Amino acid sequence: MSRKPVHLAVYDTYADWETGHATAYLARAGYEIRTAGPSREPVSSIGGLRVQPACALDDVRPSESSLLILPGADLWDTGDDLAPFARKAREFLDAGVPVAAICGATAGLAREGLLDDREHTSAVPFYLAATGYGGGERYVDADAVTDRGLITAGPTEPVAFAREIFRLLGVYEGEVLDAWYRLFHDSDAEAYAVLEKAQASG
Repeated sequence: MSRKPVHLAVYDTYADWETGHATAYLARAGYEIRTAGPSREPVSSIGGLRVQPACALDDVRPSESSLLILPGADLWDTGDDLAPFARKAREFLDAGVPVAAICGATAGLAREGLLDDREHTSAVPFYLAATGYGGGERYVDADAVTDRGLITAGPTEPVAFAREIFRLLGVYEGEVLDAWYRLFHDSDAEAYAVLEKAQASG
């Protein structure tokens, strides 16, 4: 089955550990992962990894994508440099294409008004409250939350973040999704047998 690519936003100071589970297993499931930067100039992660974006943000079209992933970054909290990525998230959601945001990216979406009418989560409630957004009553104390095509998660929940992405895109379902989460979040060795069986029959 042909799938549209998944777009992974990359920008200076992006948190390289927050999206690795998701992108690795999406790629294994047959999705092309396309990095999108502010331009096509290289960017550096918090860990110092240099990435050459495959495309510039302006060239990303919701109609040509399965999902937009926004990782956290120091830049989300130091100015408006990443505001175009939040605006792109609005474009995706308006087009009915899902968005997944973790850590600081949730604050960017809060500033854009995208969390005002959706259930969501982040690091802690007061982190988002500092943005002045209007969605405080919809904050959920959970590892990750999905509401109408938007996934949010805090910085310590990359595995739950990936779980919600897999659920939304139908990569894993039911006991297989649960087993994947238990293996990578809880180090539950018994879960591996469930995944192995599913892979063998799949």
